[in-house]
Amino acid sequence: MALLERVGTLLRANVNDLIEKAEDPEKIAKQLVLDMENQLLQLKTQVAIAIADEHLLQQKQKEHSEAVAEWHRKAEIAVEKQKDDLARAALERSLSHERLAAGFTQQLDDQKAEAETLRTAFARLQQKLTETQSATEMLIAQRRRARTVGKAHAAHSAIEGSKRTQVLGRLRSSVEQDQVSNLVARTMIEGDSLEERFTALEREDRIERLLEDMKNRQPRLA
Repeated sequence: MALLERVGTLLRANVNDLIEKAEDPEKIAKQLVLDMENQLLQLKTQVAIAIADEHLLQQKQKEHSEAVAEWHRKAEIAVEKQKDDLARAALERSLSHERLAAGFTQQLDDQKAEAETLRTAFARLQQKLTETQSATEMLIAQRRRARTVGKAHAAHSAIEGSKRTQVLGRLRSSVEQDQVSNLVARTMIEGDSLEERFTALEREDRIERLLEDMKNRQPRLA
């Protein structure tokens, strides 16, 4: 049966290997679950049909077996009544039903084997589906946790980066402020030195004038 071949393919599939090698593990895992659910539903239907056919064959086999016994009883009655023609006809009917009963017995045995195969496949696929669903749920949880952790790390990195930027900014601002302060101080020092030089120069010039004036007020020697 094509159904059993498809089910066999799913049962032989290495779910973990398929998921690990897939470009999108979550997608392939969900698809596997969906395929198994679809095949399981079809298999369940086939199991029900197989069981119904089994019961039908059992009924037919029973009817013909009972008919064999009934026509054999009639043949015995005909023999007792010395009705050999009727006895032969009854025995012919008995043998005909016997052949049919044997045929239905063989079909019933085959049907039982097929129903058992379907039931076994259904049980195995049901177990495989449960395992695959668990693996899929675990995979999805792991991927969600990984994404959450990744986002947390990204946010943490962004915060740390922002902190480093702020620290560097404050450090840069502090350095710039120090540089400005140094420049102002140097300018003030240089400015003070220049003014002091001019003040000293003016003081020297005044001293020279005062000295010259004092000399001019001294009585001149003949």
